[in-house]
Amino acid sequence: MSARAPRAVVFAYHNVGVRCLKVLLAGGVDVALVVTHADSASENIWFDSVASLCRAEGIACITPDSAAGTDLLAQVTAARPDLMFSFYYRHMLPASLLAVAPAFNMHGSLLPHYRGRAPVNWAVLHGASEIGATLHEMTVKPDAGAIVAQTAVPILPDDTAYEVFGKVTVAAEICLWGVLPALLAGQAPRLPNDLTQGGYFGGRKPEDGRIDWTRTAQEVYNLHRAVAPPYPGAFTDIGGQRYIIDTARLARPRDGVPAGALPPGLAVVDNRIVGLCGDGGVLLIHRLLHDGAAIDAAQLRERLAAAAPAALPPSATPD
Repeated sequence: MSARAPRAVVFAYHNVGVRCLKVLLAGGVDVALVVTHADSASENIWFDSVASLCRAEGIACITPDSAAGTDLLAQVTAARPDLMFSFYYRHMLPASLLAVAPAFNMHGSLLPHYRGRAPVNWAVLHGASEIGATLHEMTVKPDAGAIVAQTAVPILPDDTAYEVFGKVTVAAEICLWGVLPALLAGQAPRLPNDLTQGGYFGGRKPEDGRIDWTRTAQEVYNLHRAVAPPYPGAFTDIGGQRYIIDTARLARPRDGVPAGALPPGLAVVDNRIVGLCGDGGVLLIHRLLHDGAAIDAAQLRERLAAAAPAALPPSATPD
């Protein structure tokens, strides 16, 4: 008689949830129950659906409002899991759930660095050149358990958080796939997670994307990269109107942007939309959004003139 397949309960959401759930299925794990989130109507749902995958695979899937309820605890306990996994599930699992079976979380950074929420966005904002995915033991304290496996990926100088998140999703799949046989055999490594290194970061809000043009061009560019669509975007308000940077890059000497003595902020120079920064650096803004629609240099010039007709220098208008 063949041995029973290892049984798991999986808490999962987002692209990492989908890909890591597929790894478990491919690895022969009996996924008895998946706990995910109901999509919010107020959120831009640009990522894949764990619930849809469960429907396609015939896996029981529930969407409780909280991870702390007694009903959820009863359902997880009834599934009799050998292991539990959390793949980008957004709620902390309480001690009562963690006591049901050994639990492992996939975090989108190279722990102990960038613990907490939105690690990819924070890493891009801080100009990091590397990130990755870490599978670690779950404890009541977030991202604090022993490290089981890690896979690193680069952050290139012009990568947006969206692009980096795609790399992290692949890193998470590779990380789990590589260690899964040892994990199921009870032989996976347990490496120290030195919490004196790195730090915890909180969630980010759309308002955190407000641009301070007095900062250096690299800092402003990192903010744009960290929150560029499909995230809410880096924005600036002029004359009561909000402008969101969709695509941009740092200006290079060969771009020949004659910023001159213009003050920091949005401007139109030589028929190009630019962002002038506190250190004299410039962002070339390839696509600027207002009310969800792109506006061109001529439209922006008219709006800037209307917002501050007396203050707009002649050099900031197109030839």
